[in-house]
Amino acid sequence: MNKKHVLYCAVIATISATSAPAMSAGFQLNSQSATGLGRAFAGDAVIADNASVVARNPAAMALFDETSFSLGFNVIATDVNVESGTYNQASANYIPGTPGVGPVPPTDPSVGFSSNSYDIGGTSDIGGTSVVPNLHLVVPLNDQWAWGLSAYSNFGTETQFEDDFVASIFGGTTSVMSMNFGTMLSYRLNEKLSIGAGIDVIYGMGELSRTIGAEACVLGTNCDVYQANVVDVDASGVGFGWNAGLVYELSEHHRFGLSYRYSPTLEVDGDVKGGTTTADSMDIPLPDMAEFSGYHRLSELFAVHYSLQWVQWSAFDTLVIGGLEKEYQWKDAGHASVGGTNYLNDEWTLRAGYMYDVAATDELKSISIPDSDRQWLSGGFTYHLDRQQNIDFGITYLIGQDVTFDETLHPALPAPSITDATTRSDAILVGLQYSRTF
Repeated sequence: MNKKHVLYCAVIATISATSAPAMSAGFQLNSQSATGLGRAFAGDAVIADNASVVARNPAAMALFDETSFSLGFNVIATDVNVESGTYNQASANYIPGTPGVGPVPPTDPSVGFSSNSYDIGGTSDIGGTSVVPNLHLVVPLNDQWAWGLSAYSNFGTETQFEDDFVASIFGGTTSVMSMNFGTMLSYRLNEKLSIGAGIDVIYGMGELSRTIGAEACVLGTNCDVYQANVVDVDASGVGFGWNAGLVYELSEHHRFGLSYRYSPTLEVDGDVKGGTTTADSMDIPLPDMAEFSGYHRLSELFAVHYSLQWVQWSAFDTLVIGGLEKEYQWKDAGHASVGGTNYLNDEWTLRAGYMYDVAATDELKSISIPDSDRQWLSGGFTYHLDRQQNIDFGITYLIGQDVTFDETLHPALPAPSITDATTRSDAILVGLQYSRTF
């Protein structure tokens, strides 16, 4: 196994271990509003209690009879840990090279290929803290038409392993963020049915870095460790998508919403390096999303609501960095959520919710993809300053699952590899928002 082959396999594996989590279900940002956060986004495509509903369903703008404005932010603090695992570092015997040139990898496989093992359990504080802003506006034009604007994020992640992390080929720096800027129109067909559609401009930016360390020994002695940067990406780009939806009202207190969002393949430009190959751009396919929501006000004080969301992660089939192509085994995913709202009095509205969120990863897993099925436990409130102004607060504890797996760069390589690794990813999300009607 020569040095060039090892590097090529490392690049292929690193593509799957770094870029994929940036767009996996574990890093889909449900962060459009503090209001939605407080109910685990249950019913968010139809409740329409403030302007943030435009991020989930443009048709819901038809439910407004006043101009509505919302401005807020969500703070996402992730706790990502490698609880156990063994890293097997590649060691290749070689013969001394020409003076001034350096060592020469063996061409005869019988010379030997072995590995050294290191415990990577207890690697913690990998996750980061991100602040995600959002802004929404709904303007009724007349009894039938409404217009809106929104700015928020659908995708993002930030994970950072220490520089001296021994398994640096499997874990390094990942920082990715997208912002969605949208404008939309709604039209009320009759007293029961409304439709809407909009255009999205998606801006994405990210940094990815991975290195590989390998130990080489002269006839089994005098070992040295060599480091090589195999992936280094610093890029950004813009893509265009669209969304559409409808709202059906059984009555003033019972209604349903359905929406669909088309997401483009995002082309990002910048510095893209994969092994010894460089490029000035790369494509990142984003998933389409569909959501169904229901809202039922059962009494003057209490309402229940729910949502089902589908995310087409199977669209993320390949990724190319520096001319190297990697195939994935993603599955379509999504979530189911249910919540309740207590309209306590003229000043206070209380809410709570629960979500079960399904992971996009299937057979292929990595310490850089701490993705698992997750549970959301959410709560929040609205404090009404007066009839036209209110403050929203929401908080969620996101509970992940332990995921145990083995990870290799290539089936032909015994090392570098990770065996019996167990990862876990939890998070706390906190949101604050100001809303006003005019």
